[in-house]
Amino acid sequence: MKIVNIVPGFGGTFYCGNCLRDSAFVQSLREAGHDAITLPMYLPLSMQGAEAEMPVFYGAVGIYLREFPLFRNMPGWMERLVNSRPMLRFAARKAGSTRAQGMEELTESMLLGTDGRQYHELQHLVDFLKYQVKPDIVHFSNALLLGMARQIREEVKVSVICSLQDEDVWVDAMEENYREKIWNLMSEKCHDVDAFVAVSRWFGDRMQEQLKIPSAKMHILPIGIDPGKYTLHTPASRPQAIGYLSRICCENGFGVLVDAFVLLKRDPRFLNLKLQVTGGMTGDDKSFLQGELKKLELENLLGDIIIHYDYDKLVLADFFRGITLLSVPVLKGEAFGLYQLEALASGIPIVQPGLGAFPEIINATGGGMTYTPNTPEKLAETLAGVLTNPGQIEEMSRKGRQSVETEFNCSRITAEMVEIYSKTIDELRLTNYE
Repeated sequence: MKIVNIVPGFGGTFYCGNCLRDSAFVQSLREAGHDAITLPMYLPLSMQGAEAEMPVFYGAVGIYLREFPLFRNMPGWMERLVNSRPMLRFAARKAGSTRAQGMEELTESMLLGTDGRQYHELQHLVDFLKYQVKPDIVHFSNALLLGMARQIREEVKVSVICSLQDEDVWVDAMEENYREKIWNLMSEKCHDVDAFVAVSRWFGDRMQEQLKIPSAKMHILPIGIDPGKYTLHTPASRPQAIGYLSRICCENGFGVLVDAFVLLKRDPRFLNLKLQVTGGMTGDDKSFLQGELKKLELENLLGDIIIHYDYDKLVLADFFRGITLLSVPVLKGEAFGLYQLEALASGIPIVQPGLGAFPEIINATGGGMTYTPNTPEKLAETLAGVLTNPGQIEEMSRKGRQSVETEFNCSRITAEMVEIYSKTIDELRLTNYE
């Protein structure tokens, strides 16, 4: 089967769980014998290695400039210049590159498809699919890409699948007068998609109601990873350490974790406790991080935190080797959270707020605990209970790894996704035949 996965690139400057999940999924499809490729949009998937050589559609700088009347009809040479590798590298690192505020009109235009200002880019993508790739199926990584669906279905004549994962994080961060408009546009465009795949039951239910998706089109399929690519570690005990693996920002709860860490360090039982952090950041996050470090400095705790400022997936093995448990207290929860599986595959238990899909994932794996409400005080209390119970840590470590090897193994998840692909393709052929 020839599969094209269309995903937003992120430039490789921080830990983007959804982007990493998409890349790993395509690799799993290839290992299963399918002809699968990833087409990044806006930015490359990373700035290094083979992924950086993939063509990038809807180049971030070009589509941003087209929002201004002066650049609406920019010549081809200018478009090639603004979407060159150096310019995309700059865009990936500039402040606000992942911020929804200020991108409302661009998001609306993208969802309008052929009626939006990116018609030129859309036709370029459609022609590439139609004449060069010729896929059996096209898979969007999220519903913010739905504006392309109708044109691809009609011109390329293939089924279109769409994953659902954290669209609410982007839309709900917009100016209030745009939110309803964007949700309504997404709901309208759902008619152009053959099937939806949500990464958790919690998020599937939420999006089915929000976008009015028919039950017949909805599938629930969690994220999967290859446990063989992760070294199984014994949770660190001398000294113990709390780990944080995500973009270092306010929304992902880094401030909650820092405040909880300060509270724990005031307890004589945790004098040797450490905090290890990795995941990278954008320009917007730097001032936030400085504020959090100032808190630690005032408590004389800067010597107890280790930050890997430049995220690199190659450091993960050493990162997991040095921690006792992982906590990413995302303020509003998430649709899944790839870092949870990465920790569990490495034998590291997780402690997460009782928000979003976190309870669903922890109940399914047995590899961690949830707490509520998502406050520093409650997180510190829960962390203290786990850190002082080595038997519980050992049990959660064992169960977590076992669940990844069985229930969340990418080979099983990929096989189920291929079944969804096959069913969708068969239904399209039957419709065309009739």
